[in-house]
Amino acid sequence: MNVSVSSTKSVIDRFAAIVGDKYVLRDPADMHPFLVERRDIYEGRAAAVLKPGSTREVSEILKLANETGTPVVPQGGNTGLSGGQVPLDERAVVLSTVRLDKIREVDLATNSMTCEAGVILQRAQEEAKKYDRLFPLSLGGEGSCVIGGNLSTNAGGTNALVYGMARDLMLGLEVVLADGRIWNGLRKLKKDNTGYDLRHLFIGAEGTLGIITAAVLKLFPAPRAVETAFVGVSSPQAALELLKIAQSRAGTAVTSFELMTRMGVQFAIKHPPGMRDPLSSPHPWYVLLELSSPVPFGIHEAMEEILTAGTEGGYVEDATIASSLEQSKSFWLLRMILPDAQRGIGGSIAHDVSVPVSSVPAFIEEASAAVLKIVPDARPLPFGHLGDGNMHFAVCKPEDSNRAGFLAHTKEINDTVYAVAARFNGSISAEHGIGHMKRAYLPGVKDPVELDLMRSFKKLLDPNGILNPGKVL
Repeated sequence: MNVSVSSTKSVIDRFAAIVGDKYVLRDPADMHPFLVERRDIYEGRAAAVLKPGSTREVSEILKLANETGTPVVPQGGNTGLSGGQVPLDERAVVLSTVRLDKIREVDLATNSMTCEAGVILQRAQEEAKKYDRLFPLSLGGEGSCVIGGNLSTNAGGTNALVYGMARDLMLGLEVVLADGRIWNGLRKLKKDNTGYDLRHLFIGAEGTLGIITAAVLKLFPAPRAVETAFVGVSSPQAALELLKIAQSRAGTAVTSFELMTRMGVQFAIKHPPGMRDPLSSPHPWYVLLELSSPVPFGIHEAMEEILTAGTEGGYVEDATIASSLEQSKSFWLLRMILPDAQRGIGGSIAHDVSVPVSSVPAFIEEASAAVLKIVPDARPLPFGHLGDGNMHFAVCKPEDSNRAGFLAHTKEINDTVYAVAARFNGSISAEHGIGHMKRAYLPGVKDPVELDLMRSFKKLLDPNGILNPGKVL
């Protein structure tokens, strides 16, 4: 479809009349940060970036977009890892939620907080803390990702083991539909059996069915005690046995259980400089174990009991318990910087998969062997949320090899890793979404009836196909 420059400019002028010229970016240099994603895999194209300041302005934008057939790509903090936030059409407008940044209400009686879509996750966490509450969603990008994006991708993170995904932390939504209608579903109810629960259509839909503009989030009692341990283990199976011990001894107090390799810790120690190895000698694998409780006693004893039982069972080789908040933060930094630390490797092929928790050790073994058949000197780097079965399975290029030559194997390695996950009844996307990156894989992993229902919802809610085209479906 060929659209003249003058007609495109005319439409953008009409959008500018809605949000104000100050909040429209048209210059390529100004738009550039909104057109590229953090790993530089995609560089998009768009006619403009719009920054609405209210739900009403979002509504007017979508009414006009639906009328003119203008593609609209919603974007939060631009931290997505599957390309879902990148515009792919030069006629498109990026709808940035950066100005939808109000925390509308904190309601302690219902343990809820109503946030607009552009509220940064870390700010939501800090606001909850002011009221002696916890908003438990926690991600590596929490200083820049936003609530709308978290919900639109159904973000997971390090606390999903106990608190669940973003979907599980939401009570109500405000959504603008493709035709501009506003659905106000900002309810605080835990019980509401009045027909179809429409909220969950929009969670994880990546802006393809409607644009989330606000949400009611669940809050929890703030923890009174937190214990963090860094544990050396011999294998993923030993880590799994330690998880069983931890959950049998501490139950839901086990709020995080992260798995890392020795190579991953070595990468993390070098990035940034000054990081230290928490244990005195190296181990093949590591577990970052955290217990937390709203009760201010008993957690330290529980941690010691877990580690003692793990040692006696032959699963724990060495361990240290953080003696201060700063030391706990240093343990967590080793884990959180792993995705960025890979950049210094010179090339990696990343995967975000999940399998049943009991199958994680076998998945890691089979996937590692399979990719080494493709690139014999490649360096598999599995890490992530063993407690909920979500592994970030990166494959790093061989040392002293050509980056382009290694990345030429991307599709073959992707196909292989996803096939192994499928053999364990797993998922090709645990928490990063489908976006553009995994769209072609979706028909191969979804039941045909399920996929047909998804297409039906898309056609019903967005008949003109203006909402984030080219993503998910």
